[in-house]
Parts: sequence; structure tokens; C-alpha cells
Amino acid sequence: MRSFYLKIAVIFSAILILFGLLVAFITIRASIDVAHEAIQKTNHELASVLAEEFQPMLRESFSQEEIEQKLTELSGKNPQFDFYLLDGSGMIKSIIPASREKIELDKKVVDTRPLDEFINGNPLPILASDPLNPDRKKPFSAANISIMGSEHCYLYVVLEGDQFSQATAMISDSYIIRVALMLIAIVLFLSLATGLFFFSNLTRRLEKIKKTVTGFERGKLNERIEISGNDELSELSTCFNRMADTLVDNMKEVQKADKLRRELVANVSHDLRSPIASIQGYLETIQIKGDSIGKEELREYFQTVLNNTQKLNRLIDDLFELSKLDAEEVTPNLENISMAELVQDLVQQFKPIADKKGVRIKAVFPEDPHSLIEADMRLMNRAITNLIDNAIAHTPEGGEVTVSSIQSGKDLVLEISDNGTGIPEEDIPFIFDRFYQVNKSRTNSNGAGLGLAIAQKIFRLHGTEMIVKSTQNEGTTFRISMPSYGR
Repeated sequence: MRSFYLKIAVIFSAILILFGLLVAFITIRASIDVAHEAIQKTNHELASVLAEEFQPMLRESFSQEEIEQKLTELSGKNPQFDFYLLDGSGMIKSIIPASREKIELDKKVVDTRPLDEFINGNPLPILASDPLNPDRKKPFSAANISIMGSEHCYLYVVLEGDQFSQATAMISDSYIIRVALMLIAIVLFLSLATGLFFFSNLTRRLEKIKKTVTGFERGKLNERIEISGNDELSELSTCFNRMADTLVDNMKEVQKADKLRRELVANVSHDLRSPIASIQGYLETIQIKGDSIGKEELREYFQTVLNNTQKLNRLIDDLFELSKLDAEEVTPNLENISMAELVQDLVQQFKPIADKKGVRIKAVFPEDPHSLIEADMRLMNRAITNLIDNAIAHTPEGGEVTVSSIQSGKDLVLEISDNGTGIPEEDIPFIFDRFYQVNKSRTNSNGAGLGLAIAQKIFRLHGTEMIVKSTQNEGTTFRISMPSYGR
């Protein structure tokens, strides 16, 4: 019984069998009721007619023999009905059975309420108890009659005598009933066969869904359910396929993140090991040489240690900043700031660094230098600093870095461009990924590849995306557009 199809087949078959038995019972029952209604309507006036014939015989005396003789004259030698004379309370005064035999009754009182309903013209069929068969109710005809001065007595004719009961009992063996029941059985069988066929098709689709889901569970991640039709199972299949695609994409993201994490460990280890080793080496040298070190040499040693310490601080700051941005723990403190002033300050800040490397850095301002943007000063400063630092790092001696804030309609466009080494086309889609570095050898690398990832996240916090255009050996431009308004 683990098979879903078998369960459906058993339940559906049981329902159809019960339904067939119910229809057969109702059919036979309805046939008997129709027979009752037909005989009662056909003989509706029988009791009234007989009452008129018997009334003169019952006014002053009561003779059973005369009533039987008169009844024989009226109904013939083979009567089918049982006749009763009842007083007003339903007590049987006389009985003339269809068999004309002497009969002793166990029940000598008849409930007169159905008789009154019949006489008052209530809808037929109306059944009443049969004194000869107290457990059965039968169709009848009834009329009021006076018996020896007693009014409201009854002439009660049971229309289904023993002979007629035998005929009624034959309904269940009737050829017409048998044919009707046979047709019902055929219809039910065809319904069962049709239902089982469609259930088989339905469960076959469920089996395919189960097989695909099981395969996906066991690692066959490329398997998808074939969509057919436009019903709930099709919707279920579509939802599973979408879920599977999402899971696969998430797994790829997890694998990518894991790969980047391993790269981060390697990169950070490298970035930490180099300055720490340098710091350790210079400190050991100072310790070994002691007082023999000259002041100028000692100053150079301390400057190298300081530079490496600053490099470590920058790396740790980047890691903390990125972790907070990833955890969405940073909420911009928006204020009105002048992009032109911010660019001017940053260009002046980086000018000594650029001059030291032999790179020229310049600023370009909009026609309206008083245009304002709504941004977080600290975060915007950090993002632009990362971009300028990245541009100077990838621009060779004699090159140029330009930081522009340009008005473009209602937007203020910030561009950081250089004429440096550029970015290979295949690397451009990945440069904003954390820990990604174009130069895999890291020969000239000064960081762990976090600057652009941090900058992109900061700009997204301000509702804008950073766009990059680059041509290898010609240069790179980073572009950000933000809404602006006058001061």
C-alpha cells in the first residue's frame, strides 16, 4: 500500500462500489414506491365506492356473511385485496382477507392517522400498517362509514394483499430491473476504468517528479522536471525547477565565496607576513647592532618599520570596513556636501604620493562648483580615496590621473580616470569582487584586493552603481552618477 496509485485505485474502487450498491438499492426502492403509488392512485376511489354499497347493510345490523357475499359479487372470485371495518378508534370490527380464510389477528388496532390523511386528500403515496403483516406498511384505500349508528368509522382496504405482495416481491427479479442494474454496473465499470486510467497518468507524472527530486537530492544537480500541461502539477514542477536553479546558483556563490575566502587567507597571509617579517628583521638588526648604528641608519630603519606598520593598519581597516558593509551594519549619515570641494581636498591629499611616483594628478570641476549631493562624507571620502589610490597604483611613471566632477543634467558625475596599464577585458566583470586581483602574481600588489569592493558597496549604499571602462595599456575610468542640486 506504499504506492500512491494503489491507494487511489483502492479508494476510488471502494467509492464506486458503494455508489453502485446505493444506486441499485435506490432503483429497487424507487420501483417499489412507483408500484405503490400506481396501485393507490388506480384504486383511490375503491373504498368510497364500496362504502356506498355496504352502508345500507350496516345501519341497523352487522352480518359478516352478507358483507362477504356482497364483496364477492363486487370483486369476483379471485380478490386481491384485504378488507377491514374499523370503528372510530381503529379497532378492527371485521376482516375479509383476500384468501377468504379464517384468520386470527395478533394486532387488532390500526393507526387511523394515515387513513385520515388519505381521506383529507394528502399527496400520494400514503402507506399504513397491514394487520396481517404488522411489520410492513402498504398502500391502501379508505373511506368513512357508519356502523350501526356509530359515525366516523372506516372501511379500510389494504391494496397489497398477500398475492399482490408476491407480485411486488418479483420486482427485484424483474427483467427490466435486471437490465437497468446491468447498465448501471457497466457505467460504473467504465467510470472505474476511465478513472484508473487518468489516475495512472497523474501518478506517472508524480513518479517523474519524484524521480527528478530524488536524483537532485542525490547530487544530480542538472536534472529538471519536464513541464507538460497547465495544472497544479505543472506549477509544482515549475516551482521545483526554479528552486533547483536558485539552489545551484547559491551553491555556485558559496563555492565562489569559499574560493575567494581561500584566496583571502592566502592574500592576507602574504600581506601580513611581508610587513611583519620586515618589521621583525629591522628590529632584530637594531637589537644586534645596538649602539653601533648611526642616527641616519637608525632613522631609516624606524621609517621602514613605520611604513610596514601603516600598511598593516590599512589592511586591517579594510577588512573591518568590508565586514561591516557585508553585515549591513553601516547606515549612511546623509548630509549636503560639495563634490567639488571633496575632490579638491582629496587631489591635494594625494598629490605628494603621486609626485613621489612621478604621476601627475589633477582635478576637473563642474561649471557650477556649488552643486551639492546628499551623501555620507566619511564613506564618500573612503570610497573616492580607494579609487584614487587604485588609479595611482596602476599608473606608471610619467602617467596622469584625473579626478573630475562634471554636471550632467540633474546629475553630478564623478570620474576617476588614468592612462595606466588598464584591465584585461576578461577581468572587468570580477574587479568588484572582494579579494579579486587582476595581477595574480601579486608582484606589484600593495593590498588584498579590497579597495574596489569597499568602494562599490559604499556607492550602493548611496543608491548608485559604479561603472568601469578600461582598455588594456591605455587606461581605466571609473564613473559614478548621483543626483545634485544647487546650494
